[in-house]
Amino acid sequence: MNKSNYTLAILKPDCYRKNLVGTIIDKILNAGFIIKKMKMIHLAKEEAEKFYEVHKRKDFYIELIKFMTSGPSFPMILEKENAIETFREFIGSTDPNKAAEGTIRKLYADNVRQNIVHGSDTEINAKREIQFFFNS
Repeated sequence: MNKSNYTLAILKPDCYRKNLVGTIIDKILNAGFIIKKMKMIHLAKEEAEKFYEVHKRKDFYIELIKFMTSGPSFPMILEKENAIETFREFIGSTDPNKAAEGTIRKLYADNVRQNIVHGSDTEINAKREIQFFFNS
């Protein structure tokens, strides 16, 4: 099957803290995505640093690592035609104030740093991110 039909999503620690995991999963399924694999993890500092190494020189890196290690996360492999682009449209802009009405981040995110969900942005990153969490 075409790799562009797969993407990685992560329900972040704020999603868990707000008790929104079930709500967001339900929305993902209702949007036509198929959850191929999913697990609950609590990222160790070293794991978060490795996953987000692309942001290492950015001003938000340290806070990002603290946030992503602050509680459980739920990485999942999603399948749908044109999954990467479709999922990113579904979740909305990283900044909830700029996100389209009805998107996950517009509805539930607090700010650009704690924005409920991650979605791969390119096919290359989706492949790398899926490999990181699922070795597949």
